[in-house]
Amino acid sequence: MMFWYGHDMSGWVYAGMAIGMVVFWVLIIAGIVMLIRYTTGAPQGPAVPQFPPYGESPERLLAARFARGEIDEAEYRQRLAALRASPYQ
Repeated sequence: MMFWYGHDMSGWVYAGMAIGMVVFWVLIIAGIVMLIRYTTGAPQGPAVPQFPPYGESPERLLAARFARGEIDEAEYRQRLAALRASPYQ
């Protein structure tokens, strides 16, 4: 059997293994952090304000539409009566 000289690992191989190990652990830790954030339901962005915007009531919004002339008086009164009869207030 023939043995050749110089087939041991050089410093570059050890450096490559060290860098590879650091990258491996960074990926593992980042994966765990992302998994924890995903499973705990952390907020992904700013919360969207719910209706009514800026604290305005539906009646005030309806009155503003009537004042701008978007709806006439009959439609205003009909919608206002429907809002006041609604069980969701």
